[in-house]
Amino acid sequence: MNNPVFSQKERNIIILLIVVILGAVLLYAMRGIYGAILGTLVMYTLFRQLNIVLVERYHWPKSLSAIIIILVSIFIIVLPFIGIGSMLVRKVMELQDNPVWVKQIIDAINQFAGDTLGKPDLLKEQIESSAAYLGGLLTTILGGAANVFIDVTVMYFILYFLFVNYRGFERGLLHYMPFDEEQAGIFGAELKNITYSNIVGQTVVAIVQGGCLSLGFWIFGVGDALFWGVICAILSFIPLIGPPLLFVPAVLLLLSKGQTWEAGGLLLWGFGLVINIDNVLRFIINKKVGDIHPLITVVGVIIGLPLFGIMGLVYGPLLLAYFLIAIKIYKANKRLSLKKEQLEER
Repeated sequence: MNNPVFSQKERNIIILLIVVILGAVLLYAMRGIYGAILGTLVMYTLFRQLNIVLVERYHWPKSLSAIIIILVSIFIIVLPFIGIGSMLVRKVMELQDNPVWVKQIIDAINQFAGDTLGKPDLLKEQIESSAAYLGGLLTTILGGAANVFIDVTVMYFILYFLFVNYRGFERGLLHYMPFDEEQAGIFGAELKNITYSNIVGQTVVAIVQGGCLSLGFWIFGVGDALFWGVICAILSFIPLIGPPLLFVPAVLLLLSKGQTWEAGGLLLWGFGLVINIDNVLRFIINKKVGDIHPLITVVGVIIGLPLFGIMGLVYGPLLLAYFLIAIKIYKANKRLSLKKEQLEER
């Protein structure tokens, strides 16, 4: 019998190289739906327990349970985003039709800065210094928004089959994950807590902050209070620095109009109430659910916006948090391996 051309070890190496090359090609080909895949993971984590209750406790057919959960998620998650998006589009079109309004605000703030601070072109300088960055960021966000429909469609398509075959999916996940059963449980719990903290918790913070800022704008006479409240809710996903990007310019605008009392009141309202809502609610949520450091959120947003567009406000911090969880599990696994080796040597 002739000797084979390749040994068993060489065959294994060749097969591994083929798997790596094909995997790299697949990852490259799927680069356009990374947001949909991450969204599927998030939605599955959020609604997994509801699916289990409907199927195992109330004996609903799996397909019916999946469809109901998808419809519920569309109602409470997707439709509000569509409403916010249409509001933003209408506002942008309004500003394009009436650019004089924006020019009046810029001139008023520049006049106040010139009279008070000796910097007559303060706002102009700031706009020119950040125009290139903001322009690129806006293009990225709008480009991502154009692909949202495709991402949502792919996400729900995958999500339906995951809910219908949730036990098989989770068994397969456990089988291919490089963790033992205990570590997989820890990883799953951490994943769930981080997801709930960032999605549910941050959404609560954003709604409350946006509502409070909208109320403050209405009390102190700043126009379009509802619109700016919605913008504040979006910016609230950037901890601490998000809301001041709105109420500080509004304070300057009020001062430029001679409304000193209203400006002072809005400044106190912003720093005394709106900012502290973030601090208090985030602390409570982190204690109850899971802790995401504000630095992780800020860095995650910076990473996420170019990758996922507007959804990067959510996906970026989650992706970074998942990465840190994986490192945490890896370090724990390495310590366990070292302990086993030391015990075997003894």
